[in-house]
Amino acid sequence: MRSEETEAIAEALGGAVSAASTLAGGFSHETCLVTYAGGRVVARLGGPDPGVEAAVMATARRHVPVPEVLAVLPATERTRPVMLVEYVPGELLARVLATGDGAWMRELGAEVGRVVAGIAAVRFERRGFFTDASLTAGPERPWSEQLPAFADKCMAGASESRLDEATRRAWAALCEAHAPALAAVDDHARLVHADVNPKNILVARTRAGWRVEAVLDWEFAYSGCPYGDAANMARFGHDYPAAFLDGFRAGFAGHPPAGLPLQEDWGYLGRVLDMFALSDLVTRPPGHSVADQAAERIRHWVAEGVPRSL
Repeated sequence: MRSEETEAIAEALGGAVSAASTLAGGFSHETCLVTYAGGRVVARLGGPDPGVEAAVMATARRHVPVPEVLAVLPATERTRPVMLVEYVPGELLARVLATGDGAWMRELGAEVGRVVAGIAAVRFERRGFFTDASLTAGPERPWSEQLPAFADKCMAGASESRLDEATRRAWAALCEAHAPALAAVDDHARLVHADVNPKNILVARTRAGWRVEAVLDWEFAYSGCPYGDAANMARFGHDYPAAFLDGFRAGFAGHPPAGLPLQEDWGYLGRVLDMFALSDLVTRPPGHSVADQAAERIRHWVAEGVPRSL
């Protein structure tokens, strides 16, 4: 964090910053834990438009646990845009999943699934990506029509070192074959987090059981089909305890938002929606660990087919 940014944050908080440490975060932001006289806050620096993300968080907060946005500071010639967010104690779900297995993992998964399903309680007039802080969704062609061309473009931009040419062609063909299934959810216009994974969820174990304390990092949110969030969580599910995934599926399926009955093949539709993200991820530069994981998933689906469920 630059000295000018520290000064701007201190002014916004009304107290001198005594310490700042970098937290694990996304590739488009620097995330820091800031300590000042009034306590601790989280500062997210960078990104295209924190005002939109702040509006998404305020809207989602009515339905699921989301940290409160305290201030949004615009970019200047010497500073990046900054979003100041309340500090929420808890443990990253990723760390909990790495601790081992047990029957309690199913309870944890069910709680996470319930909360992820709750994100879709927010309704919009149409599908699409948010154009401003009013959360107006811009016009967007149906996802079923977009997937084939999107996959083609991404495969043209993916490096040979990550995916060989035959695999790239096969993946584009697989996306084209399954894209028509998305016609069933093209008209869904619910809030989608679009980056639901164990690194973006804080949890805590209480006397009453597991509880999600916060869903973090809303920069990719849009209006669309919530099944994509479930598939996002399950994308690398082979690395998670089986009991957690079982609980997550049950928790998500058992709490559909009002007015949006769960479709019988929701898991499959979520997987097809996730083909957008998998296609995009493999275009990242060499050394991007998540992109390498996505390439492994693509090779697996090319060989075995698109999973029919989560």
